[in-house]
Amino acid sequence: MSAPERAAGRSVLVAGATCFVGRALVPALLDRGYRVRACARHAGGPRRNDLEYVRCDVLDEKTLPRALADVWAAYYLVHSLGGRDYSERDRRAAQTFAGAAAEAGVSRIVYLGGVAPRGRASEHLRSRLEVGRILRSGRVPAVELRAAMIVGPGSASWQIVRDLALRLPAMVLPSWLDSRLSPIALEDAIRALLDALEIFLPASAHYDIAGPELLSGKQILEKIAALEGRRLPTISLPWLTPRLSALWLKLVTRANFALARELVFGLTEDLLPQDQRYWQLTEHRPVISFESAARAALEADRRGGATPGLGALEEALVRRLGPRLRAF
Repeated sequence: MSAPERAAGRSVLVAGATCFVGRALVPALLDRGYRVRACARHAGGPRRNDLEYVRCDVLDEKTLPRALADVWAAYYLVHSLGGRDYSERDRRAAQTFAGAAAEAGVSRIVYLGGVAPRGRASEHLRSRLEVGRILRSGRVPAVELRAAMIVGPGSASWQIVRDLALRLPAMVLPSWLDSRLSPIALEDAIRALLDALEIFLPASAHYDIAGPELLSGKQILEKIAALEGRRLPTISLPWLTPRLSALWLKLVTRANFALARELVFGLTEDLLPQDQRYWQLTEHRPVISFESAARAALEADRRGGATPGLGALEEALVRRLGPRLRAF
């Protein structure tokens, strides 16, 4: 039986449908043949027979029965970040959602989380891993997919590395840029999320989803700069701690400061996949290189006019000074 035949007539909830992954996942599910219920605190959009928008707040259990009614599977793409006690909010939201999904008779939950570091996890990563544990320990079988960085337009981690590569006249090298990870293209991540509805799932499980390359933070910045015809001079500053780096990023990138800070803290350790089990299970290995994904994201930024105001001036100035800087 083909994937569209298996999907026909099945309803899937996407909690967090307005996040950048959710916006790409909803049309992919529709193309696969699923009926989709797009859920967010401020959901809305064009209606069609196989797409419904509902208001849903995972911290408000009164909104969940309506969202989860008659749903076969549910995606959980929700994260809190910033402010006080965001980890506690994440825990409560996951517990509330897992309980409501069980009451509604949902057959499967798919959660997109973060890769577990080999060493100490940042608060942000600890929170994401804890959400995965809570969902997997509930009564509904859950698939947790763990990604280190998803490369695509709208991704906060992509926006940060893009702005660093294109706005700095030289590359400052704090030690955390030596940390390694395997970025995955948005298209490959969406394929992995779709496959999570179709794999055999006798019990809850977690899997790493990694792209085809292992790169350091420094290599990621160099590859982005090269796509724009730049070669970044380097300045080594090993004393630039993650905390100081976060303050420095506030001056460079458009990304939300709280998010940028947490992502920097998360890069103090390698974020490497533990194994390739998921790709062996699905037989759909990632095929898009970091360079190809970055090129597509840069083009999407240009089409969308994603570099407004002062940021555009910064980048134009850096491009103009680039040849002089390479002389030093």
